[in-house]
Amino acid sequence: MTDTKYNGWTNYATWRVNLEIFDNWSFGDILGYEDEEPENTDAHEMADILKTYVEELIDEQSPADGIAHAYAMAFLNDVNWIEIAQKIIEDEVMA
Repeated sequence: MTDTKYNGWTNYATWRVNLEIFDNWSFGDILGYEDEEPENTDAHEMADILKTYVEELIDEQSPADGIAHAYAMAFLNDVNWIEIAQKIIEDEVMA
């Protein structure tokens, strides 16, 4: 069995998206979570919001019918969105 972990994250895609987009984000940076208590947060719901946010970034920055858009969206398929959401939640609880 091949270990695909990358710098402690599920894989390279998860690590890279977290590092380049969500590193140092807090609840206040995520639409709808400004007044939420981190202990009561559903990581699955937050993961959906994070994924939508990044997909919209891609849509804004490259034509939907272009090859770069297709490659970016394929890369996002490998991201473990729940892991990123759990990290944001954990960091907020620890703060």
